[in-house]
Amino acid sequence: MDHYLRQHPEIGVARQKEVHFFDNEEIFAQSPVDYGMLESQFDWQSKAKCYGEASPIYLYWEPSMRRIWEYNPNMKLIAILRNPVERAFSHWNMETERKQETADFLYCTINESERSKEALPFQHRIYSYIDRGMYAQQVRRVFRYFPKQQVLFIKYEDYLQNQVTWIEKVFEFLGVGANHSIVEQKTFTSTYHRKISPEEREYLNMLFKNNINEVEQLLGWDCADWKN
Repeated sequence: MDHYLRQHPEIGVARQKEVHFFDNEEIFAQSPVDYGMLESQFDWQSKAKCYGEASPIYLYWEPSMRRIWEYNPNMKLIAILRNPVERAFSHWNMETERKQETADFLYCTINESERSKEALPFQHRIYSYIDRGMYAQQVRRVFRYFPKQQVLFIKYEDYLQNQVTWIEKVFEFLGVGANHSIVEQKTFTSTYHRKISPEEREYLNMLFKNNINEVEQLLGWDCADWKN
């Protein structure tokens, strides 16, 4: 998504991907908050109609939505939600690849709550394989601060099927013109060192089942494919 947004001349995207401003506890420990780090990321002299950045953790990080609302209550938000089982396994693979995780996936998921206590009173940025996939709480938190017309939730699996169509919907949502020069391409790939086991999938399906049902009700989605 970040790749496609950067191609549009009317969208000013932050110089770096994942600015991590609204989840930065050091910045928000100060009063008043200094927004200089965030605003220095943009070329305000450009002809862009809107400006934005992509930090996926904002959806998960509990204080972020309130902080974004306090900065600009008219902000528009875009969030892509992936099958939480696949998201958890992908997250574990990424952290394993980065040498931030050394434990086995099933062990990590079973013991996540206990392992994550070391980050209290905050959420754990690495060990939150299951917690990040509990989307219902996150969706409700978004709607607590922002009206539905300012939020676009996209199902990851639908997005993969037709990226160009979804990008056009994003442009319309942001109020910018169509960009017919957009060409669909795969911009990120990751190699897993093993596949998720049937035991692991069954355990995670059980954990996520009720939360997925809530997401279906909140967003009017059909998530049958997430429950298999």
